[in-house]
Amino acid sequence: MKQSLNNINNMPKIFAIIGATCSGKSALALQLAPLLNAFIFSLDSLSIYKEIDIASAKPSKEELSLIHHFAIDILKPNENVNARVFLNLLNESIDICKIKQKNILIVGGSSFYLKSIIQGLSALPNIDISNNPLFLDLKQKNIEYQYNFIKNIDIEYANKISKNDKYRIQKGIEIYIQTNMPPTQFFINNPPIPFPLKIKIFNIEIARHDLYNYISNRTKNMFDNGILKETESILKKYGDNIQPFKSIGLKECLMVLQDKITIKTAQSLVATHTRQLAKRQCTFNRTQFKNIINIIPPFNIKNILSNMLNN
Repeated sequence: MKQSLNNINNMPKIFAIIGATCSGKSALALQLAPLLNAFIFSLDSLSIYKEIDIASAKPSKEELSLIHHFAIDILKPNENVNARVFLNLLNESIDICKIKQKNILIVGGSSFYLKSIIQGLSALPNIDISNNPLFLDLKQKNIEYQYNFIKNIDIEYANKISKNDKYRIQKGIEIYIQTNMPPTQFFINNPPIPFPLKIKIFNIEIARHDLYNYISNRTKNMFDNGILKETESILKKYGDNIQPFKSIGLKECLMVLQDKITIKTAQSLVATHTRQLAKRQCTFNRTQFKNIINIIPPFNIKNILSNMLNN
């Protein structure tokens, strides 16, 4: 789907349900999707990965069979996820839903990606640098060396990212080699292209004590259902230097497998870190989106549906 659309009226309607982790987004989406004549687009930074089922709290096979889901089981664990990956998948989903005359219900806790999609992303150059001598040399260096390289060519860009942010450091290097411009200058010359379709956003507001109880229960279920074995399988197959091991659940289990902490400590840390994440998500959702509609459990499906379909 092109960013500039000539026939907006024929495009599917797009809705989004956001909210803290464990707030009931997926269950609500499964109720609403048939009523909206919609497929579900999963905006979740772990469910997009194959082989990561327990740690991601991915919908069950039965749930996935009820409604068609996009952006689930797409990447291998050694691949990186970012806003552009989700934008490309969403564009593909729109094309499919246009043909099938379906709407789209975006669901997931990765609201940062949703905001990035709505605001727009700069069009990156499509130039093959796989055989470029400088690129090949930098690729062999450690992340500290790569960060210092970025710092030398673009201090402004370097100051905006973490010195451990492998993805953004490498992306900055690629942009520099492809365009012979510091990343900051490239983004000035190539401003973001806003998403052309309206996305109507609904935010789940849930009482904190209820949310924390759900988080505790989910954490226990993850360990009861075998998150450690899932982590061990991924570790053996892909090593520990992959993006998913930065995620809550997997990173604590990795520490268990590395004999750094006990299983009991890991379970406690997962619950604590998830509560902290939920708090950040609530703040982000409240402050970073305009014209969102808050919905409060217990859900009145009829009222929510009415709000969604009311233009």
